[in-house]
Amino acid sequence: MQRVGVRRLRLQVLFLFWPAMVMHPVVCGKEFYMAAVYEHKTVLNATAGSPPTRETALNHMRKNLDIYQHQVNTASKQGAQIIVFPEDGLYGFSFNRTTIYPYLEPIPDPAIVNWNPCLNPTKFNNTEVVHQLSCMARNSSIYLVVNMGDRQACAHGDPHCPPDGRYQFNTNVVFNDQGTLIAKYHKQNLFFEVAFNVPQQTEHIIFNTTFAGRFGILTCFDILFYDPAVSLIEKYGVNQLVFPTAWMNELPLLTAIQFQRAFATLFQINLLAANQHHPERNMTGSGIYTPSSSLYYHNMESSQGKLLVAKVPIISPNRVRNLGLPQLQMKRAFVKRIMMSVAKKARQKPNEPVTHSALPIPAPGSIFHGLMMHDNYTFVPVTDAKGNLQVCNNYLCCHLAYNRTNPTIDLYALGAFDGHHKGTGYYLQVCALVKCAGPDYNTCGEGVTSASNILDFTLWGNFSTQHVFPEILASEIKVYQPDSIKWEKDNFYMTKKTMSEGLVTAALYGRWYKRDIGSTRILNNFH
Repeated sequence: MQRVGVRRLRLQVLFLFWPAMVMHPVVCGKEFYMAAVYEHKTVLNATAGSPPTRETALNHMRKNLDIYQHQVNTASKQGAQIIVFPEDGLYGFSFNRTTIYPYLEPIPDPAIVNWNPCLNPTKFNNTEVVHQLSCMARNSSIYLVVNMGDRQACAHGDPHCPPDGRYQFNTNVVFNDQGTLIAKYHKQNLFFEVAFNVPQQTEHIIFNTTFAGRFGILTCFDILFYDPAVSLIEKYGVNQLVFPTAWMNELPLLTAIQFQRAFATLFQINLLAANQHHPERNMTGSGIYTPSSSLYYHNMESSQGKLLVAKVPIISPNRVRNLGLPQLQMKRAFVKRIMMSVAKKARQKPNEPVTHSALPIPAPGSIFHGLMMHDNYTFVPVTDAKGNLQVCNNYLCCHLAYNRTNPTIDLYALGAFDGHHKGTGYYLQVCALVKCAGPDYNTCGEGVTSASNILDFTLWGNFSTQHVFPEILASEIKVYQPDSIKWEKDNFYMTKKTMSEGLVTAALYGRWYKRDIGSTRILNNFH
C-alpha cells in the first residue's frame, strides 16, 4: 500500500456482532472453533543492507521465534486451535535478493513429501526454522500459519530460471496440530518485493483441519486481485481464509481492518488476518472476521504486539443453500443488469448523469475534481442536513440519499471513480462518501481519522462488476458492517443507519478484475 500520514490513535480492540447468518455444524457435530491471530512487532535487523551469515540470520529469526512461541503458548491456553502470524514476521523488511538469502530455507512441497520436521529434523538440510515451527505446533497441539522465505533450485533447462540459479519465494507454511507440514503457498501478487520471485503459475492452496474443514491461503497484496483470493472462494468453494499481511494503512479507502471487514462481508466468509505492528510504517490492523462478527485491533500508539482470540462459527460447505443466497441474488441481478445495460451504455456518453426521479442532476458549478489515493475523482459536496445526490465518472454513476446531524460542522463529498488505479494498473469502480480534511473542496479525498457527524445513508451505483466491497469506517478507525447490501435493478446498494460514531468513509469499492492491465511481475520489478 502507498504510505499516507495518519495521526496516532488510541487503541481499538473491538468485538462487534451483526445479525447472525445461519451456521451449521459440519465437523464432528461442532458449531464453533477457536482461532487466534497475532499482530507482531517484528524484531528488525539493524544491518539489513548487508548480507548476514546464515548463523547471524538464524539468531535474528530466533528472536522473533521466541515471541511466536510465547504467543502460541498463550493462545493454546485460551483454547485456540489455529493461530496466524503476519507476513515478514520472522525477519522484517528492506531486503534485496542477496541480503534475504541467508534467511531462506529449502521448504519441500507437502503435496509431494510427507514430513514432520519435529520428529524427523535431519531429513532436509538448512531447515532449522521449519523444525522449530513444527515443534511449536506439535507441543501446543495447534495449527500454525507462518510466513517465511523459501528457496528452490531451478530445474535443469528451466527457461525462466533467475541468473543466480534459484527461485526465492514469499511463502506461507502451515503445520497441523501434530507438527506435520501440510501446506505451502508462494505469494502471487508481490508489492515492490525485489527479494522474491513471482510464481510462474498461481497457486490455489487449500488445507484441511480436523476442527473446521478447509482453509484457503493468501498473503497481503493478493487480497486485491482475483487470483488467488477470489478464485479460492468462487471456483474452489473455500469458506475461510488465513491471511498473513504486512499492510500499510491508506486512508480513506484502504486501511487494513476496513478492507478485511469488507472482504469478509461481501463473500460471507471467515477471515483470519494477522498484520505487522509498526505504526511508524503505518502498519497495524488485524482481525478475526466472520459473516456476522468482528474482533479486530488497530493501534497507532502502542509499541507492542497484540494477540486476538475468538470463537468462530463453522460455515456449512453448502454455501448455495445456507450462505450463498445473497451472493446468488447479486450475481443474477448483475448478469441481468449487464444484458440490459450494454445497449444503454453504448448510447451513453462518459460522465453523463443517469436520470433518476429522486435525484436532481447536479448543477455544473457544484461538481469538482480531486485526487483521492492518487486517482482523479469526480465529486459533489454534501452540505445539507439531508438530501439526494448523484455524481458520475466515466460510465459509473453514484447516488446518495442521506440524513445527518450537525451539517454545518464538517464538509463531506460524494465521489466517483471509474478507471485504472494509478501506478498498479488494476481497475476500480468506486462510489465513496468521504469526510473532507477541512472546509475547502481541495481537502476532499485526504485521509482523516475523526468525525462527529452521524449519518444515516443509502449509497448505490451502477457498477459493471459484481465484486463490490462495502466499506464503512467510523471515527477513530472503527469499522461497521452495513445494515444491508443488495443488487436492485441496475444498481448495487449499501444502507446504514444509527451509527454511534461519526462517519469517516462509506464506500462501495468495486474491483473489475477483467479490466486489469499489466501484472504484478511488472509492479515487482519497478524501482
